[in-house]
Amino acid sequence: MPRAFLVVMDSVGCGGAPDADRFFNGELPDTGSNTLGHIVQACAEGRAEEGRSGPLQVPHMDALGLGAAIRLASGDDTPGLEATPTGVWGAATEQSNGKDTPSGHWELAGVPVPWDWTYFPKGEPCFPDDLVARVCEIAGTDGILGNCHASGTLIIEDLAEEHVKTGYPICYTSVDSVFQIAAHEEHFGLERLLTLCRELAPVLHAQKVGRVIARPFVGDRESGYTRTANRKDFAIAPPEPVLSNWISEAGGIVHGVGKIGDIFSMTGIADCVKGSDADLMLQLHALGQKAENNSLTFANFVEFDSVYGHRRDVSGYARALEWFDAEIGRFIDGMRDGDLLILTADHGNDPTWSGTDHTRERVPVLCAGVGAGQAGIVDFVDVAASVASHLGVTPPRGRSFL
Repeated sequence: MPRAFLVVMDSVGCGGAPDADRFFNGELPDTGSNTLGHIVQACAEGRAEEGRSGPLQVPHMDALGLGAAIRLASGDDTPGLEATPTGVWGAATEQSNGKDTPSGHWELAGVPVPWDWTYFPKGEPCFPDDLVARVCEIAGTDGILGNCHASGTLIIEDLAEEHVKTGYPICYTSVDSVFQIAAHEEHFGLERLLTLCRELAPVLHAQKVGRVIARPFVGDRESGYTRTANRKDFAIAPPEPVLSNWISEAGGIVHGVGKIGDIFSMTGIADCVKGSDADLMLQLHALGQKAENNSLTFANFVEFDSVYGHRRDVSGYARALEWFDAEIGRFIDGMRDGDLLILTADHGNDPTWSGTDHTRERVPVLCAGVGAGQAGIVDFVDVAASVASHLGVTPPRGRSFL
């Protein structure tokens, strides 16, 4: 009996987006960005030696077709990734007008975003007065901190002390369509932060702001401040049924791993586990053993993006890829007859690129459990169609490449 595992390696793009010139990091267009390709090249040239050394070691993904997918998507060289693929492999092109989490995940789940997202202008302050007033009303405070575009880790370093002193929530955004609120789990309160984000979300969703994100942190002046795994995204609901609905309405079970429950507002999803990527990998292995027939396990591993991509940490990104590859090799070894594993991504975040934001790229599509072959250049929605078809469900859009 079939089962499917759709695993999104957050931000692990492979270059070559035909419209990359329309997307920017500051003044620089994303033309030529290539998350995987540039990491591979940096490793081969000895420019990613912190905590690891030498060419990028991802033999399991390369065997599925990772190097071939990078070359297909972008034409870039992949020194050290030159295996003859034993899986079904290709690269996917996004149609939605975004390079963010909801756009990529919704389209991978079969629904391109049908509108343009609302983004906050750069400059300080960047939020309108009525929105600030609403935040203060819900939070019960006289003001907010931040009110700007910022890196989530840096703004906490800069404003944590003032936050603890005043009790004001730290509010900021990025080039994505997001409103983020950081607060100390003890001084401000985790439940208070989640309630603030939950009650604010409908206001912003009505304006087509994609997500309100709770960014809790802990720590003190002496030890420093660190974000916790209790992040929660309050995302606008997809406008149409997505892959999880297709499967659940046909009688299958859908398990979420990581941000998936938040991204899709739990629509069609029976349960979802959260935690660090190391925790989530344990859950993925467990579901490999116990997930039901006709089920879909839909997983997101976010730390490629949140910990390494935005911080432009090439060595760290390479280490994360090598760890993931070793773990996914173990997962593949335990797959049953009838299982399908698809590894893909939602956008790029080239750690060699200018700025700190996502990069517009194609993404790899690597499949295990279904033999070998080239899928070619496909659309994001074809990933959903392929998963649905494997589980015996007729997809309302897209085509299966299996």
